[in-house]
Amino acid sequence: MSRCQQVARPIVRSLGQRCQPQPIAVRYFFSTTIRADENTTVQQPGSEASNPGLDATLLGQTSSTNDFEAFASQALSPSLGSRRRRAALATATQVPFEQMPYQCFQEARKILNQDREEKIAKIVAHTEKIKRIEATDPSTYRGGEGYKKKRIESLRQEIEELKILADINDPMVKRRFEDGVGDMNKPVYRYLANRKWRSMDYKIIVQRINQFHIIPDILPKFDPTMDVKMTFRGYKAAPGAILDSRLTEAPPTLKMQVFDKGERLLTIVVMDADVPDVEKDAFTRRCHFLAANIPWGPTDSQLPIRFIGGGRTPGDLAVPWLPPHAHKGSPYHRLSVWIMEQKPGQKLDEAKLKELYSSDQGRMKFSIKGFRDKFGVAPVGFNLFRTVWDENTAGVMERNGIPGADIEFRPQRVQSLKPHRKARGWEAKRQKPKYKSLWKYTKRIKNF
Repeated sequence: MSRCQQVARPIVRSLGQRCQPQPIAVRYFFSTTIRADENTTVQQPGSEASNPGLDATLLGQTSSTNDFEAFASQALSPSLGSRRRRAALATATQVPFEQMPYQCFQEARKILNQDREEKIAKIVAHTEKIKRIEATDPSTYRGGEGYKKKRIESLRQEIEELKILADINDPMVKRRFEDGVGDMNKPVYRYLANRKWRSMDYKIIVQRINQFHIIPDILPKFDPTMDVKMTFRGYKAAPGAILDSRLTEAPPTLKMQVFDKGERLLTIVVMDADVPDVEKDAFTRRCHFLAANIPWGPTDSQLPIRFIGGGRTPGDLAVPWLPPHAHKGSPYHRLSVWIMEQKPGQKLDEAKLKELYSSDQGRMKFSIKGFRDKFGVAPVGFNLFRTVWDENTAGVMERNGIPGADIEFRPQRVQSLKPHRKARGWEAKRQKPKYKSLWKYTKRIKNF
């Protein structure tokens, strides 16, 4: 008897009789979360799935493992997973996940439940301790009011850690997180999301920040603490990718995820850090988008910034979207997307932002560092894309009334700083016209 037969045999015996054929919800086992717009696939078991030979096979009445594999591949869809899972889904569609009849699985769940009860008991004890400390006169402590606040804050942080540890090993919690249906108001799901983000996406963003010299060109120091992704017309843009100008003509949709509790107000800034300044023979900056006072919490996910200021999306639009563009001959432009968190209870004045940055002159004078210091906001999220001159740039600039489509930057020849050196040797001896037939072999013949 093969291993899969041994595993499937107690399932059939525990059920007694096979359930009636019902739709099977296909759930793929992988560590990444599914997108919110993806629907769960449902498969209707056909007449082949109700073949009476399946019971005999699961009960070990066949002599060959190959016969079982061939029958299982015909009776069940290969996309359902392993042989053990396919057999379980075919015979136990009504058994909940947490009640799967595996002895080791159920024993492990008992141990996890005991550990969870211990964590909950500690949470209750810490909560009672906080109440006692709050009711105590601060003068009884050596450190006074400062020690009292510090002690209460320490206990609250420990309670949050215990909430995570109480559910971190629960298979149902992990399953909901993998399926993308976890409640982000709970600390354990925020912790899992933060751990998943820092495992790869955070490292990529930090690499792009260093690779494209965002630090120190734009800010002297910065470390992102929230996940920011962007899509243009449904296309998911990788950090630092060079995008077609026709694709970036419309503003992007941002997918943002914060990992701490509570709602806050955000400011979104899109800035070009590589605008050529011909007069100074240098580069300057230009603001392409600015919106403030956007409420955001851990349960929010997507923000189409084209709807900000129109009533469909909360927030104040100060600088409308200006399509990114690069002149012909200029190097690539770094378009950085900054997410800044406002102070608790702080709301930026929309009229003042428009007065400062909505004009063409205000756009060109924009600085992330100056904006941060002036309004007291803190950068928490970042993403980046690049743009270059392409075949669609001239049309984009014409449609949006942007001048300069006919300007072309050409590289300036840099003259050598070495002093002129007189001809020597073979070249100096053959400067006369009678050696004209040999001039083609040298580059230093006088008047050639």
